[in-house]
Amino acid sequence: MITITAATGRYGRLVVGALLRRGVPANEIVAAVRNPENAADLAAKGVQVREADYDRPETLASAFAGAHKILLIPSADFGLRHPQMVRAVVEAIDAGVGLVAYASFVNTDASTIRLGEAHKQIEAFIRESGAPFVMLRNGPYIEVFAGDLGGMDYAINSGTLIGSAGAGRFSGASRDDLAEAAAMVLTSADDQTGKIYELGGTPWTKADLVAAISQLTGKPLLYQDMPIDAYTQMLVASGMPQFMAEIIADAGFSATRGDWYTESEDLPRLLGRPSTPLIDVVAATLKRNGLL
Repeated sequence: MITITAATGRYGRLVVGALLRRGVPANEIVAAVRNPENAADLAAKGVQVREADYDRPETLASAFAGAHKILLIPSADFGLRHPQMVRAVVEAIDAGVGLVAYASFVNTDASTIRLGEAHKQIEAFIRESGAPFVMLRNGPYIEVFAGDLGGMDYAINSGTLIGSAGAGRFSGASRDDLAEAAAMVLTSADDQTGKIYELGGTPWTKADLVAAISQLTGKPLLYQDMPIDAYTQMLVASGMPQFMAEIIADAGFSATRGDWYTESEDLPRLLGRPSTPLIDVVAATLKRNGLL
């Protein structure tokens, strides 16, 4: 049995779909979710749906029961990720799970990204716990940069995309590719214990991103770089909470330090093909958000 936590999130749903495509019987997949009512579509496919709330450990024990492998996907509650994952790992160990896969960030060991600090702590806890583990260090989702967080309509109409990434390179990939890679690892006949996968796609810069958007929309779009402090204050002035503005600005600026770049070939090797091209992922994201 393979259990996927946060299975109603975009990445989690894609992992479930990838497992089904790889021939895993639906009744051998558990979608462990905070709100089971949001997983009716997965239940309709025969997937087991179980309640699993990271903040309610009593739900985790029953959700993880019988699992041979589990993919732990952290929640979007950035400040709570570490204690939530600690509880999940403890319950996975108590349930006798044979392999704990953790969806982390690329370059976790050396990364300076503020968002990555919790991943460092969680990875360290998993190692120290003695649980058999595999780390899936995902590169940044291209979709996030291409409009899934909103604001891309304003950038396209104004002709300027603002950020703090400079000419930093992002080894970004699509959620689909990263989910497929996770499914490959979870269904592999090879022993995955102790392995660490740096899952980055073909590198691109913010200039490459705006060039792809401009090509697809037929509208001129330029990337305007700003100092991190100025960019943070601009985001705050636009109505964003200070802490979130700092996180977003830092996430962009960290590309100038190489935090989002990897030379690893783990992703294309797992996929058996190159990662999906930037322009294809951007096109799909713009269409989904009504911008193309």
